[in-house]
Amino acid sequence: MNLPAIVDFLQRELRIAELPDYSGAVNGLQVQNSGKVTKVAAAVDASLPVVKKAIAAGADLLVVHHGLFWQGAQALTGAFYEKIKCALDADLAIYSAHLPLDVHPQWGNNALLAQAIGMRVTGTFLPYKGMPVGLLGELELSREALLEAVEKAVGAKVHLCPGGPSHIRKIGLCTGGAGSEIAAAAGLDAFITGEGPHWSYPMAEEMGVNLFYAGHYATETFGVKALAQELSQRWQIEQYFIDH
Repeated sequence: MNLPAIVDFLQRELRIAELPDYSGAVNGLQVQNSGKVTKVAAAVDASLPVVKKAIAAGADLLVVHHGLFWQGAQALTGAFYEKIKCALDADLAIYSAHLPLDVHPQWGNNALLAQAIGMRVTGTFLPYKGMPVGLLGELELSREALLEAVEKAVGAKVHLCPGGPSHIRKIGLCTGGAGSEIAAAAGLDAFITGEGPHWSYPMAEEMGVNLFYAGHYATETFGVKALAQELSQRWQIEQYFIDH
């Protein structure tokens, strides 16, 4: 398959040009290749080890959630230079989708984690530049059962601050590092995210909210996996997830 067709599809479906992101973050194609894609690799981060693993796996395209560019212009030195050079030398294209992937209704990290734990989505919250980045939902179960469900979904241990009721119904969910937004979880029985600051624990207790920290990385593997699978099915190309 050719790279421009894949990029056009991703740009359109993820609404890259329409949706906001952090200042300095670059979404979309970050490194171009010669145009051919026969195998796509997916990963959470575009780190040097991940780039090398994608090349070793024979990928022509690496799709990531956390891309190469976050703070505007950056000198091509050190590890940053090395991973750019590795990608160019190996003809590896790199495509990144951050917040547009978090909030996508089908392939998004939020939607897929909610689906994995059985949560019925009822709305959105946590607006960022006018775009809600969190989901609200309902799920009737005990606090311990929700802990088990989240751990099964992310495949990792989850840190729980049991500050709220032992029986859960109303849930807020935002993958990644949204713990500092705990104040927005007022009135919820549980708030599920990846990570957050120390002060979010006592605040959750004082608010009466159960706070689940399921890991920034662990909560953000869903989207890139789904994108790679979609590209594989749509264009009959190989796909591979790099767990790093």
